Amino acid sequence: MRRVANLNLTLIAGIATAIIIAASTAQAGAQTPPPAFGACRACHNVQKDGKSGIGPNLNGVAGRPAASLPGFTYSAALKASKLRWDDESLDAFLAAPMKKVPGTRMPIGTADPAKRAAIITYLKSLK
Repeated sequence: MRRVANLNLTLIAGIATAIIIAASTAQAGAQTPPPAFGACRACHNVQKDGKSGIGPNLNGVAGRPAASLPGFTYSAALKASKLRWDDESLDAFLAAPMKKVPGTRMPIGTADPAKRAAIITYLKSLK
């Protein structure tokens, strides 16, 4: 009986710790990347002030004009797009980058609307 009580206390302490960590992470504005973001990580960094990879660093991308990260060489097509990365433009671009911006160098789209929504929510949390 005593072992069960100790086990229950250990479980409760573990759950409480997880809740505290989750709350402090949420307060800091951080989110865990969704599984769908795994394909994005192959080319994009998300660390604040991190170096760009094959694609630009995506930290702070939500709300900024397309092709505006200093130090990254964007395609002429993206530079000329005049897009601002809001929910609608991100959704259309992530669905079919080359359709939204013909001539862009981003080759990978995400057909599933739920996965795109999860990626956009995550991108909006990066500041």
